[in-house]
Amino acid sequence: MLVDEMLKLLLSIVLIVSSCFIPAVTRSCFALDEGGCLTCHQYPGLVRHEKTDGFRVLHIDEEKFFNSAHGKFSCRKCHVTIWKVPHTGETKVDCTTECHQNDAEKISTYPLNTLHQKEQSYILSLEDKSSCRVCHPLYPHSDNKLVRGFLNMHAGFMFCEVCHIKRGKFQHLTYEWKDTENATFSGEPFGTYYNPQTGKADKHDEHFISRIAAFAAEKGEKRSLINTRDIGKANEFVLKEKSLKPEEKKEKLAYFHQDIERKEISVACDECHSANSILNFSNLGFNEKKTKDLIYLNIKGLVTKYKTFYFPKLFAD
Repeated sequence: MLVDEMLKLLLSIVLIVSSCFIPAVTRSCFALDEGGCLTCHQYPGLVRHEKTDGFRVLHIDEEKFFNSAHGKFSCRKCHVTIWKVPHTGETKVDCTTECHQNDAEKISTYPLNTLHQKEQSYILSLEDKSSCRVCHPLYPHSDNKLVRGFLNMHAGFMFCEVCHIKRGKFQHLTYEWKDTENATFSGEPFGTYYNPQTGKADKHDEHFISRIAAFAAEKGEKRSLINTRDIGKANEFVLKEKSLKPEEKKEKLAYFHQDIERKEISVACDECHSANSILNFSNLGFNEKKTKDLIYLNIKGLVTKYKTFYFPKLFAD
């Protein structure tokens, strides 16, 4: 009896999933993300460091991809070595598993890294006038292989201090939109344009973006915690860094980071994406649905509960 019930449940799940393969359904039900790849790769600004002077873009635009020539194939038909998260270094692509079987020689010389470029959106440059950016790149996270792409994605939505400020040093912290910054994008622009004069947050045009910043109340006034006062000292440090003795370098770095702290990923995620979020999403202009999406973000469990996550193999190749 238990076996029969389990079979019925499994059949129901298969039927529900199979319904997504019917061409007549709405475009929001895309057929072949059977591996759940877009759970992560749907986010604009998802990048990881490939080397010291560059990064690799990991964002895939769902609609553009599924309307492309390759949209009818599951990702792992080509990305044959991807079976776990993180999959750093698993870059092998095999275009002959189902297609191009007679074009192996031609495919071997094809620049495969160009295939997803039209679908990817990320920030190329951003006018971030803070001392952090003197030393740190726009996408600064590189150490933790599992979460670095997700952390870098936040660069387009908030300033460093929102996550990294030492909260115990400041009173009456609030988190609000900062004035717009000039930005250039590759692919479709993303994010929010906030006009502090009107108090309205709308989709920005292709050149400007607003980000959330941390503020503290001091002597009855609200002060931004973005460090702009040390830009000159930071530039001087960069020029002299190689000539500094280890103890001198350590001392200067301690000065620049006196209000900054590193955090465990589980702590960092829960500070914002939880019912006890430090961010008041409603006051920031998010509607009820988006607020729930941000609080109960489905990807949070993946990055906080696992060091390695293996994809379940639900479908036969």
